Amino acid sequence: MSAIGALYSKLEMAQFGKANKLLGYLAAIFGIGLITLALAPFQTHINSTTVALCLLLVVLIVATAAGSRPALLASVLGVLSFNYFFLPPLYTLTIADPQNWIAFAAFFITAMIAGQLSSYARRRADEAQMQKKKIEALYEELKSAFAKASEAEALRQSEKLKTALLDAVTHDLRTPLTSIKVLATALLENESEHQNLELDLQSKKEFLETIVKETNRLNDFIEGLVELAQIEAGAFGLRLGWEEIPEIIEAALSRAERMLKGRRIKINLEENLPLVRVDSKALAEVIYTLLDNAAKYSPAEAPIEISVKQSQEGIVEIAVADHGPGVPKEFREKIFDKFFRIEKSESKAKGMGLGLAIAKGIIEAHGGKIWVAERAEGSGARFVFLIPIGDE
Repeated sequence: MSAIGALYSKLEMAQFGKANKLLGYLAAIFGIGLITLALAPFQTHINSTTVALCLLLVVLIVATAAGSRPALLASVLGVLSFNYFFLPPLYTLTIADPQNWIAFAAFFITAMIAGQLSSYARRRADEAQMQKKKIEALYEELKSAFAKASEAEALRQSEKLKTALLDAVTHDLRTPLTSIKVLATALLENESEHQNLELDLQSKKEFLETIVKETNRLNDFIEGLVELAQIEAGAFGLRLGWEEIPEIIEAALSRAERMLKGRRIKINLEENLPLVRVDSKALAEVIYTLLDNAAKYSPAEAPIEISVKQSQEGIVEIAVADHGPGVPKEFREKIFDKFFRIEKSESKAKGMGLGLAIAKGIIEAHGGKIWVAERAEGSGARFVFLIPIGDE
């Protein structure tokens, strides 16, 4: 019965959409006709700019209320009305004065562009509203699930999760998806028969490169969520082996080579460092994350420092330090929470709020710990983590 009800609901929505489209086309015809009838008696006393603006107003109203296709119809009807009733010679579809050709062309281009932009803004508003409803529905489900365990704690956690979800969708999902959609739409419209713009090869290449970049960004975010979920569920499997720390650091630097291009990297290794029993790939990811943060939040001319020493029996200490603004004391624990960002940071760098949470999970899975330490010189951030050497 529920499937039949859903199908019936979809049919109703489809019929409603068709009715709206029909009303949009009727509004386009009626609106242009009404303006034409109102202004036609004064065709010899009214200038073409006034007529064009009145007709353009109808195009904008139709685009906002009914979408791009009714707006296109309004644009075509407006052009025909403008030519036939208001541009000499009257009551013909020809134009005598070259200046009137300029007015005619200007109106046509303006009507088309304005109609498309207004329609696009309406679609974006509708999509944002739909996304908001989906998030609110997800939030209500989560709140209901948490309430079964502990109402007070569940409400607190659900509010926190709601904020995190909204933030993630706003910054890390919607932004790349919007960029991908806009650029892909532009490329499709460029190839269509009714194209409004022509892109050269360089522009197409730049559009495609941006689409790939935003797709990778979206993929990184999803992979980060999956990895964090595995860590929190205790399902993150470590592949332990006896490894040399300099080789792990080298692997992290190699992965970060493009990001660190032109940066000075200082490496201070204590002599006679022991082998450590770790997951080399996971540990390299932690060092990469710390290098990424250091590169984002410190001046390009300032060095980034990596230091390794055996701090106590059976424990190795690894630190990554920069010369940026540092991490305020009140945020030094929260910064390892998932989706957490320091909103007041002066840096324009944007992150997903997952990297440090994943790094903390990896270190703790090794039986170690990670924290933000004070800088001796009083500037910059210094991330430190401890790793047990491991059993023989």
